Amino acid sequence: MNTREMQDEIIRLKKEKDICILAHAYQSHNIWEVADFVGDSFALSKKAAEAKENNMLMCGVRFMAETVKTLSPQKNVILANPDADCPMAHQMSRLDVAALKEKHPDAVVVAYINTTAELKCSADIIVTSSSAVDILKKVPEKKIIFIPDCNLGAYVAKSLPEKEFIFVKGGCPTHLRVQMADVEIAKENHPSAELLVHPECRIEICESADYVGSTTGIISYAEKSDKKEFIIGTENSIIEHLQFSCPDKKFYALSRELVCHNMKLTTLGDIYNCVKGCGGEEIFLSDEIISSSLKPIEKMIALGG
Repeated sequence: MNTREMQDEIIRLKKEKDICILAHAYQSHNIWEVADFVGDSFALSKKAAEAKENNMLMCGVRFMAETVKTLSPQKNVILANPDADCPMAHQMSRLDVAALKEKHPDAVVVAYINTTAELKCSADIIVTSSSAVDILKKVPEKKIIFIPDCNLGAYVAKSLPEKEFIFVKGGCPTHLRVQMADVEIAKENHPSAELLVHPECRIEICESADYVGSTTGIISYAEKSDKKEFIIGTENSIIEHLQFSCPDKKFYALSRELVCHNMKLTTLGDIYNCVKGCGGEEIFLSDEIISSSLKPIEKMIALGG
């Protein structure tokens, strides 16, 4: 069976078995081509809640499947590759948050969506990389405990100097691999290219960029721009996707180390096995976890996220 034949069979089986395929933007392009929705993690969760299908197949990492289940508890949610996880999602525990709350009782706890459902239960508000600045402008509290990504937090804090931020030492291992030396080399090699980076990168890298935004924000910027060359400062799969959507433009990796090995675990074969009914892992969350983790998400939505 070749790629096209496997894709055709996946498309046939997903329709037959009432399956909606959700693919995070960091998945490979052959997975994008069989997905019903492609995007950032929270956008996929919202699409899943709106979808008519009862079975959601998440091609991403575990916390994303948990968020889908939280927003759609009545649906069956399958994680395509059970080993696909996000290290950042596990960098803190509820006990860690409790200790921070005790130390800073007047602070609001803001958690990045890249956290487990259990950790979300300890947060007051959830934010995404694209919504964080706008959401936190609207909260009345002046003091913010921002978990777990201190790089995203630093980027948000720079935009909100009127707020006081408390950070922990956490972040995305993939984006943390990028150093300013990579920026200098990339700009020297491609002097006409604009630098587009994700705010999970170090703050000095964000400050050197022409655009800072979420994964889908970077894609949209490059697609709409009149410029013809771009250095991409997020997971390198985005280069492949942009080469398909903008074949007249050139895209360069900020670093060859910008590879999320967890995202790369999910293959087209995994999806094929899932739609056949012999692969993946169904996600189960207790009623208490769903209820408690949904509250800070609903707060984000109420604030415009």
